[in-house]
Amino acid sequence: MTAQRPDRRRVLAGAAGTVLAVALRPAGAAPLPRTETTESAIRRFAGTSAIRPGRVTLDLPPLVENGNTVPLSVSVESPMIPADHVRRIGVFNERNPQPNVVTVHLGPEAGRAQVATRIRLADSQRITAIAEMSDGTYWSASADAIVTLAACLEG
Repeated sequence: MTAQRPDRRRVLAGAAGTVLAVALRPAGAAPLPRTETTESAIRRFAGTSAIRPGRVTLDLPPLVENGNTVPLSVSVESPMIPADHVRRIGVFNERNPQPNVVTVHLGPEAGRAQVATRIRLADSQRITAIAEMSDGTYWSASADAIVTLAACLEG
């Protein structure tokens, strides 16, 4: 018996079914359990290296009305030249189902060590941004966000 290769229609139907199942979950459904701790996610990012405060600026609103779309920007003090640049920026949280929100890879060609996006927050929590520099050092900044309407409650 040969395996059938899924066609576009079946893939789209499966994806639509998954989206529908998540959208129709009961209102009081419990959030998914965390996949790992924030500390272990940070250690997976930085290994055993020391993480020092400084050089990183993390901007997000301190009071968030809706956790489904929270603006976030991270910038790192760096000349962004081949000898001194940011390699990666990782953003981590305390209470979402997955502690690693995003990892961005940069290089001297980026020109600036600055990223901006929108994230989802499951609840009021601390967000931490960590930058890996080309010399192997790690720098960080943290900020707290109070969320009045939580997101990330799939399940």
